[in-house]
Amino acid sequence: MIKILIVDDEKPICDLIDLNLSSAGYSCTSVQDGLEAIDKIEQDTYDLILLDIMLPGADGYDIMEYIRPLGIPVIFITAKHEVKDRVKGLKLGADDYLVKPFDVVELVARVEAVLRRYNKADQKLTAGDVTVDVEAHRVTKAGRPIELTNKEFGLLVLFIKNINVALFRETLYEKVWEEEYFGDSRTLDLHVQRLRRKLGWEHNLVAVYKVGYRLEV
Repeated sequence: MIKILIVDDEKPICDLIDLNLSSAGYSCTSVQDGLEAIDKIEQDTYDLILLDIMLPGADGYDIMEYIRPLGIPVIFITAKHEVKDRVKGLKLGADDYLVKPFDVVELVARVEAVLRRYNKADQKLTAGDVTVDVEAHRVTKAGRPIELTNKEFGLLVLFIKNINVALFRETLYEKVWEEEYFGDSRTLDLHVQRLRRKLGWEHNLVAVYKVGYRLEV
């Protein structure tokens, strides 16, 4: 399992990130102090580090200097939004830079992108008795193959990567159809209904009023 270290001095943010990445199938550890983060890196091996800049003990830039020779990918997550801060972080070797406040769906997507770049992405996803082999474009339920269209497959992957997270209709449509959403949800709703029926997820793939859908597992 992919192991991620979350370093942020705000525990609620650590908990939010942990909840969403754990739901997406990652193993997460979080700390709120820079020196404690260095101790964790010395004691264990991580596939990715999510790193705040303003930290007690040692700031994110100091930690980045320590991490760089180890070759561990890093995404800065910080309230420092000025261009000079982004440039400094990227020049120090960070692989990406995300400014607070952020959308958790975007965070998960950026984590996946960085892990793919390092050939560390997990190509198999699971939710209950449903398994998705992303690379082979294959879906099984309790070992039985399930035939999905490309759009149904794209929706399924997005739902499983965001288990128990309410996803907006516009987010689902724009990511799967790769087109701008203009408010007509009939096409999306039809595909969700078909996905429910094929997977037996009538009670798992729930509609969220005025938002969109959430996969509950």
